[in-house]
Amino acid sequence: MPGLFITLEGGDGSGKSTQSALLTEWLTAAGRTVLVTREPGGTDVGVELRNIVLHWRGDIAPRAEALIYAADRAHHVATTVRPALERGEVVVQDRYIDSSVAYQGAGRVLGGEEIRDLSLWATEGLVPDLTVLLDLHEDEGRDRMAERTTFDRLEAEQAEFHARVRAAYLELAEAEPQRFLVLDAREPRETIAAAIRERVSALL
Repeated sequence: MPGLFITLEGGDGSGKSTQSALLTEWLTAAGRTVLVTREPGGTDVGVELRNIVLHWRGDIAPRAEALIYAADRAHHVATTVRPALERGEVVVQDRYIDSSVAYQGAGRVLGGEEIRDLSLWATEGLVPDLTVLLDLHEDEGRDRMAERTTFDRLEAEQAEFHARVRAAYLELAEAEPQRFLVLDAREPRETIAAAIRERVSALL
């Protein structure tokens, strides 16, 4: 497709929102049309699914959780992401398939390959052109979020859960170095932003 699909991944507190905003500002200044979106919750349907999967007060079976994420992703790609890419826009997205592989596949111990296959089916095989992984130790991520008073269902999980998530992300990046850009989230935000811009420039 004529557009460019960029996703940002990483554990909680790694700075995805900050880098998304900086990248979008740079792309817009360069004259590119940018769609900024997220998963879950990038559509009206997704907002409802996000409220269920992240803020439901009762238990959700792990497989049901994975299917809710896949349903959100299927609708989001079909109605928002793919049309933007077909129009030649740059899509900058907070979380995508790799989040499900890390959080549900590894964190929930459902199996990364099964979760990836589910998401690829849901999206008709749409894979990002670039995935930026902001790597941060789970303890440091928790420290960055210390001032928050509420946490969603995944943020509230124990350290062991988040350690499995981080390890899964790094394994994904090692397996697909051509797609991933792994950056140390402890670096100054402008240093990180410059590294992202350099990689994106090569793709434009």
